Amino acid sequence: MAGAASSTAVIKRKCGTVAQTSAETDWVSRLADEVIAEAERRAPGKPVVCASGLSPSGPIHLGNLREVMVPHLVADEIKRRGIPCEHVLSWDDYDRFRKVPAGVDPSWSEHIGKPLTSVPAPPGSPHASWAEHFKAPMVEALDALGVEVRAISQTEQYTSGAYREQILFAMRERRRIDGVLERYRTKQAEQGPEPGVGEDDEAERAAVEGSGAASEDDGGAGGAGYYPYKPYCGACGRDTTTITSYDDETTELRYVCECGHEETVKLSEFDRGKLVWKVDWPMRWVYEGVVFEPAGVDHHSPGSSWVVGGRLVSEIFGGTRPIGPMYAFVGITGMSKMSSSRGGVPIPAEALEIMEAPVLRWLYARRRPNQSFKVAFDAELQRTYDEWDALARKVADGAVQPADAAAHSRAVGTASGPLPATPRPLPYRMLASVVDITTGDEEQTLRILSDLDPEHPIRSLDETRPRLDRAACWVATRMPEEQRTRVRDEPDAELLASLDDEARASLRLLLDELDGHWSLDGLTSLVYGVPKMRAGLPLDAKPTPELRTAQRAFFALLYGLLVGRDTGPRLPTLLLAVGADRVRELLGG
Repeated sequence: MAGAASSTAVIKRKCGTVAQTSAETDWVSRLADEVIAEAERRAPGKPVVCASGLSPSGPIHLGNLREVMVPHLVADEIKRRGIPCEHVLSWDDYDRFRKVPAGVDPSWSEHIGKPLTSVPAPPGSPHASWAEHFKAPMVEALDALGVEVRAISQTEQYTSGAYREQILFAMRERRRIDGVLERYRTKQAEQGPEPGVGEDDEAERAAVEGSGAASEDDGGAGGAGYYPYKPYCGACGRDTTTITSYDDETTELRYVCECGHEETVKLSEFDRGKLVWKVDWPMRWVYEGVVFEPAGVDHHSPGSSWVVGGRLVSEIFGGTRPIGPMYAFVGITGMSKMSSSRGGVPIPAEALEIMEAPVLRWLYARRRPNQSFKVAFDAELQRTYDEWDALARKVADGAVQPADAAAHSRAVGTASGPLPATPRPLPYRMLASVVDITTGDEEQTLRILSDLDPEHPIRSLDETRPRLDRAACWVATRMPEEQRTRVRDEPDAELLASLDDEARASLRLLLDELDGHWSLDGLTSLVYGVPKMRAGLPLDAKPTPELRTAQRAFFALLYGLLVGRDTGPRLPTLLLAVGADRVRELLGG
């Protein structure tokens, strides 16, 4: 099975073609090769299991999305090769509520220590719990992105008794577990913070936290010996409990809580508690048969849950840690870091309001997991779209590098088929300019877009959706107020009166040629061509420093007369948006 996909094979599917390239060019194919070989070694003939884990303790942001996208892309590649594969997404919704995020009523601090599924949702939420409130937008975003997973609620797993045997086993082996953990507690204490790591770096590590709670205690703080299990209190519902005794034969467990409650239970029948995170994660690797799972930067430091888990899974649970890369930070243009605990950071659902799903998928597919990158929410998004459209043209022309072709194919579809696409994908920056100028008026927007290419006019705005809607959302929610375009209500008489003969002649030439160039390409040629013609040069003349200076001066004049600024949207788009009659009026014609 390991040879089921050659590094040079081309796999065709409904969603397009993915070139299986070398390790140097296509990281997804390389990892898929490794995962398939490892799965065959561990469990021949069984479906390959890839895994992700998310804790709905707060907004699940675009850094957390990498925890899902890396295994999704690998699992999808394996499926494209016709090999059974499952992507498991564990919702760590039985984790403790650790702190109240910014913007939430401080009274929620009374719920600290309870399972996330037992904490009320933030005020005004339609959801039944804190966990559901933060899970819901992520579930919706994953569906829009074409990410297929088998979702597992850890609340359901623990409270149903699914892990009962694993819990009892861990309690029997608690001294051996404590011995492994102690080795790493010592290492972590000796090493301390990494040299050169500052406050911002720590925030970035927090931002890429994936499965579970990397900073959760390992159960070693109890006063009556080590126990890898934390009961949730039967009175207050919190995990502020300490086990005071446990009998391996009877499974009788006694605990006390900070609230004053004491209780004796039989662990073989008790389902209101969980293994501490550093024991829980390796237990689940064996339980689910996980072969591939990535982990964030925080999980790869000495004493972290990934490092310690690798020892526990082999020495205690008789399994093997999954293979998987460390994934790096994901940022936002204009922001230095993201941390879900601080609130106010964009989540995938917000990104999908301003960009199409294939574009967001592409940002994660084109970069190796250990490479950091940024998702643009400001005007840089227009540059991202320019790059995306240029790539699409190269793919259509067959003039694209194999790795870029693979990333494009993984972006536009999955093994299950293609993602929704815009029939007429006009440039994003153009759509944003048109929506900005028309303030979203659909009739005016259609008028302008239909003039872009008179030989192939846009007949309905539906041809430009969903990209048009994403651009409109960006204009409404992300465009700075000072960058918005306000076309003049009347001509600037003072500016027109101050023009010299050369400026007047340039305007007259533009207006005389306007009707004959009324299309996007025509107006582009015209506005660049007027300074050439005034200089006695042919329209195909190569730009010189003097010509560029003349063009910039002419453009500034047009912007000043049309919108009262030195700059603005691209002039051909602006002229189409303003309309020929009004252009003549504002330019004094």
